[in-house]
Amino acid sequence: MNGSTMAEHVYNAYQKNIADTNGRLAVLRKSINGNSLLRLATILCGGAALFMAVQSEWLWLVMALFFTIIVLFMGLVWRQSKLEARKAALEDFLAVNQNEIDVSNGLPNRYPHGELFADSHHPYVSDLDVFGPSSLFAMVNRCATQLANRLLGGWLSSPAGAITIGMRQQTVKELAGDRDWCQQFQAKLWFNLQHRGDFKAQFDRFLNNEHVVFGNSLMRLYVKVAPWLMALLIGLALFEPVFSRIALFFALGHFLVAIGYGRKINLIAGEVGKAGRLLGAFAASFELIETRKWQSQLGQMSASALYAEGETKPVSIVFRELAVLIDRLDYRLNMLVGAVLNMVALWDLRQAFAILDWRKRYGVNMLNAFDSVAEIEALVSLATLSRNHPQWAFPEVVESKKPIVHAQALAHPLISPRVAVANDYSLENHRVALITGSNMAGKSTFLRTVGINAVLALCGAPVCAKVMRLSSFHLVTYMRIADSLNESTSTFKAELNRIQLVLQTVKYQPNTFFLVDEMLRGTNSMDKYLGSKAIIKQLIADDGVGMVATHDLQLSKLAGEYPGVLANYHFDIQVKDAEMLFDYKLKSGECTIFNASLLLKGIGININ
Repeated sequence: MNGSTMAEHVYNAYQKNIADTNGRLAVLRKSINGNSLLRLATILCGGAALFMAVQSEWLWLVMALFFTIIVLFMGLVWRQSKLEARKAALEDFLAVNQNEIDVSNGLPNRYPHGELFADSHHPYVSDLDVFGPSSLFAMVNRCATQLANRLLGGWLSSPAGAITIGMRQQTVKELAGDRDWCQQFQAKLWFNLQHRGDFKAQFDRFLNNEHVVFGNSLMRLYVKVAPWLMALLIGLALFEPVFSRIALFFALGHFLVAIGYGRKINLIAGEVGKAGRLLGAFAASFELIETRKWQSQLGQMSASALYAEGETKPVSIVFRELAVLIDRLDYRLNMLVGAVLNMVALWDLRQAFAILDWRKRYGVNMLNAFDSVAEIEALVSLATLSRNHPQWAFPEVVESKKPIVHAQALAHPLISPRVAVANDYSLENHRVALITGSNMAGKSTFLRTVGINAVLALCGAPVCAKVMRLSSFHLVTYMRIADSLNESTSTFKAELNRIQLVLQTVKYQPNTFFLVDEMLRGTNSMDKYLGSKAIIKQLIADDGVGMVATHDLQLSKLAGEYPGVLANYHFDIQVKDAEMLFDYKLKSGECTIFNASLLLKGIGININ
C-alpha cells in the first residue's frame, strides 16, 4: 500500500490532523515550560521567605508560610501533571495519524505484526501470509492491547458464522464513517504499545492477591480521624505554644507509622502500579464506548456491558476512582511532599485502605470491561482498513451446506493496486477448479488471492474486490511446503503430512474449501503425476470443494472423467519477439502454452 492507493480525502485528513496537532503541541510546550519556571521560583522564593520568617521567631508566621508554600507547590505540581497529560494525549493522537501516513507510504505499521500467532501447522495462516512482517495482520492491525491482538488474531484464524459476520460488518461500517471517534479511541490506548504486558492478567493478579490485605478496624478509624486531629492541634498551637510540641509529637509518630508499614504499602503500590497506573487512559477509552450513540447492535452490546454488576454507574467512573487513588498514593514518590502528607494525615495508609476498599467493592466484576474494549479495538482495526480502502467491498456472506464463492475484480490485498491484476471467478457448475499454466503466470498468486480475501470476508472485514459473495466455510491450504530439521522431516514427508491434513479435513469437516498448489514437488515426475491424480480423485470422492493449481497439463484430462464436477482454468503467456508477456488473467479451459524452455534460455541453457 502507498500514498496513491489511499483515497485522497482520507490521506489529506490524516495530514491535516498532523499539522493541527503539531500547532497545539507547540503552544502547550510553552505553557509547560512556564509552569516549570513557576515551580522553581516557588522553591527559591519560598525558601528565602521561610528563612526570613524563622529569623523573626514568629511560629505562626513560619507555620503559615510553610503550609502556603506546600499548597502552592502542590498546586503547580498538579497543574504540571495536567499539562503533561494533555501533551501526552496530543502526542498519542499525532502518532496515530502519523502511523496511517507511514503505512500508506510503505513503512512498517507501528502496531504488532502478529508473529506470535504464526503456526505452520494451522490449516491456512502460514500459506496465506496471515501473520508476521508484511502480512495481512500487519496491514489490518490497529490493536494496542495484548487482549485485542489475540482477539483479532483469533478472528483471522477461525472463520465466523454468517450472523456474527453480519453484525461485525454493521459495526465496521458505522465506525469507518467516524474517523475522529476511531482515532480518539486509538489515541487513548496508544500507551499500550510501550507497555506490552497483558493488562487484564496483571489487573486480575492485583484483584486476587490476598497478601496485600492489612489493617484492623481501629487502625482504619484512626486513619480517618488523623487529619482532623492534626488540624485541631495546629489550630490550638496558634494560641498555646505547648500544642505545637504535641502536634510535632503526633506528626513524628505518624511518620514512623508510615515507615513501619512501608513494606506493605510498597507491595500494594507495586501490584496496583503494574496494573493500574494507566487506568485513567483506559477509563477514557471506556467512556468513549459508553457515551457513543451506537447504531449497530454489536456496539450497543459492548456499551451496555460496561457497567459493574449491581452498579448504576459506568465502568469508566469506577476505574477513574481507582486511578485517582493511585495518583494520590504516588504523592509519596516526592520525598518532601510525602513526608508532610504522612505527618499530617497518614497519607500512605489512607490511600492504601481506599484502594483495598475499592477492590473489595468492585473486584473481578471489572475484568469483563477489558473484553468489550478489546472487541471494539478489533472492530476499529477493520474499520480503518475499510476507510483507507474505500474502493473495497463488503462481501455478502451466507450460510450454506456447500462452499459458495463468487467474486468480481478480486485482487490480492497485499499487492499494490498499481501492479495487482484483478480477476473474476465463480464457483458454478463445478466443485473443483483445476488451474494450469506457465511458470510465474499467476496460479499461486490467484489461489492466495482467493484464500486471503476469504479470510478477510469471514472475519467481518471488507475484501479487495468489486463484488464478492461467499458462504461461511472452513478453509484448508496446501501451498508452502518445507522440510524441518527440528522435526527431522524431509520435504516429501512434509508434503505427505500436509496433504493428509487436507484430505482428513475435507473428509471429516463438512463445508470445507481447499486450496492446493502444485502437489508432491518432492518426488519424480511420474509419481508426482500419478499421486496428484489420485489425490484429486480422492478429494472429488469425498465431495470436496476447492481449487488445485498444477503444471501437469495431463491432469486437465480429468475434466472429461468428471463433467460438472471438475472445471479447467488457466493462466497463459504471450511470446512476442522472444519476450514473454504475462497478463495474469484467469481464463477458462486448459493451458496450452508453457515457458520453462524460454526461462532456461534466459539463463543460458538451451533445450533442443
